[in-house]
Amino acid sequence: MRIRTMPAVAAGCALLLLTGCGAADMTKQASPFANARGARTVTLSVQSWVGAQANVAVAQYLLEHELGYRVDTVQVDEVPAWDALSQGRVDAILEDWGHPEQEQRYVEDKKTIVKGGDLGVTGHIGWFVPTYFAKQHPDVTDWKNLNKYAERFRTPESGGKGQLLDGSPSYVTNDKALVKNLELDYRVVFAGSEAAQITQIQQFAKEKKPFLTYWYTPQWLSEQVPMTEVRLPPYEEGCDADPEKVACAYPHTPLQKYLNADFARGGGKAAELLRNFEWTTEDQNEVSLMIAEQKLSPREAAKKWVDSHHSLWEKWLP
Repeated sequence: MRIRTMPAVAAGCALLLLTGCGAADMTKQASPFANARGARTVTLSVQSWVGAQANVAVAQYLLEHELGYRVDTVQVDEVPAWDALSQGRVDAILEDWGHPEQEQRYVEDKKTIVKGGDLGVTGHIGWFVPTYFAKQHPDVTDWKNLNKYAERFRTPESGGKGQLLDGSPSYVTNDKALVKNLELDYRVVFAGSEAAQITQIQQFAKEKKPFLTYWYTPQWLSEQVPMTEVRLPPYEEGCDADPEKVACAYPHTPLQKYLNADFARGGGKAAELLRNFEWTTEDQNEVSLMIAEQKLSPREAAKKWVDSHHSLWEKWLP
């Protein structure tokens, strides 16, 4: 979650789509149903964070059970997903956190991708500390005071500096530039995936240790481990235009859907349902929690949500 080139929501590699372990560039992989004669098929891109998996799980369930489509899902990192969508290797991305370069190239210039509308969820990336530490040290929530606490945030991985914990290197992050440009005595340390980052945060919280982490909302873990955002220099339009010079906070981003242009024109009821798909942060977190905490399969979580929210999803049907 997350996650623009400049900002939803965990277990082992057995749950590839949930953990992000081994995420690969799937731009050359097409749906196994693509050549099935007469089959109505849809291929959906799944990013490695659980909120994105929740979107796809519900969309897939409705496409299959309400409209009779065969649905394939493939995991693609954020930027390669745009390439795959442009090539028609996937038909839709249901949660994009803002990739202006790709949008310009594929939506505005090549016109191989079209906007699919708002997901209904607003995403935000930021730096967070555990609320239990913020209550003890209220001034830590101002970035200007972070160097004061750098020693408290040191770990064996941060090499004598304070640790800023990030998730997957494939996620959208300005953190290395922010640390440098704000002259902070910190080192960005990548956990490797959302799941690994969650495990580390949970362990810190269990031991009531201080930590500073790149994090994003919506995300189900925020209910389990309350975190307080650190105020970075205010975001202003264009302040993140040069990745090397970023010295401002991340924006609040209405998350977007994108469709392959040919699919948008010829995808019939499937394309219409995906354009109509719009739910709330609470809806997404409800499904995410079922997958990540209750250990339901994505299909089981989607069915449970669909069974109890008829009045919402029935509006999405063509």
